[in-house]
Amino acid sequence: MAVCNCFLQAPPLSRFLSPVFSRRATNFCAGYGQLKSTVMFSSSSAANRTRPLTSPIRAEVKRVSRKDDEIASASDIQFETPLKIVEYPDPILRAKSKRIGVFDENLKNLADAMFDVMYKTDGIGLSAPQVGLNVQLMVFNPSGESGEGEEIVLVNPKINKYSDKLVPFNEGCLSFPGIYADVIRPQSVKIDARDITGARFSISLSRLPARIFQHEYDHLEGVLFFDRMTDDVLDTIREELEALEKKYEEKNGLPSPEKVQARQKKKAGVGFGKRR
Repeated sequence: MAVCNCFLQAPPLSRFLSPVFSRRATNFCAGYGQLKSTVMFSSSSAANRTRPLTSPIRAEVKRVSRKDDEIASASDIQFETPLKIVEYPDPILRAKSKRIGVFDENLKNLADAMFDVMYKTDGIGLSAPQVGLNVQLMVFNPSGESGEGEEIVLVNPKINKYSDKLVPFNEGCLSFPGIYADVIRPQSVKIDARDITGARFSISLSRLPARIFQHEYDHLEGVLFFDRMTDDVLDTIREELEALEKKYEEKNGLPSPEKVQARQKKKAGVGFGKRR
């Protein structure tokens, strides 16, 4: 099926693992051809997982330790349905997320609720901060349709390696409704994570799945997609970002917690580490 002009023909994936992109037209962006069968996941457990069909990841980096991350409490994962999308510039989107330590029915229910709101808002990925919960959880389905493609759930993910090759892609985000612009990211990543049951695994992602993962991983680190845009690209959406800031002020009766006019570009890739 057709998805947003950044995420296009999606490969099949599956819900056993666990970032927001939205779906639009069927244009392709520079650096990405037609995506057919980029990566495969198993349908149930790490033991049955099919290895992804990805290109080699060349650039090694320091492993990003999450041992010092604060552990989420039960209250950090309390939620009510239906979940609602948090929009920029809500400060929740800038807070670093806590590591999940309990893998129970409540966590599974949260992942299900995130998929529900993701589909209802025409998304193909969603991170927990985008529904008001600062915990390290993301869900995505590149097909963007319930019952189609396969669903991925990633818990406590971290980036282990990333590719030398950087590619631009026209990204959108459910926390920035109607805003799309080019973002440059590594084409491939290798990640460590846990599945919804708490089982540890490592996996390599390329092209569309890697793009979605990196976008959503940024959300877990309090990084937003416009932080990674060049100044020239940012200028094309500056007025739209300022409109969201004004909307926040009018809705809450408070000054916007941040202003794009004063933003400083983040030069380093959060979570990628340094090359050796």
